[in-house]
Amino acid sequence: MTSEKVEGIAKEIAGEAQEKVGAALGDPAMELAGTAKVLCGESRQLVADAAVVAREAIAESPLRVLGITAAIGFALGLLWRRSRD
Repeated sequence: MTSEKVEGIAKEIAGEAQEKVGAALGDPAMELAGTAKVLCGESRQLVADAAVVAREAIAESPLRVLGITAAIGFALGLLWRRSRD
């Protein structure tokens, strides 16, 4: 488990606790801040998982990943050129 994933889990747990305290105290601002922390923690975990998947894909077939990356870059270049015209 990566440190980014561990940080995401910790932030999610802290956010859930803050949500519950905010709900118990009737403080909507604290509850909303807790919800934001939960979402931030979940997004960190997703980024960590995506990094692992990308790392494994590159290790298994680097040429395929290079081709996909080049195709995406080419498509983005066409879209950027089209938006400038």
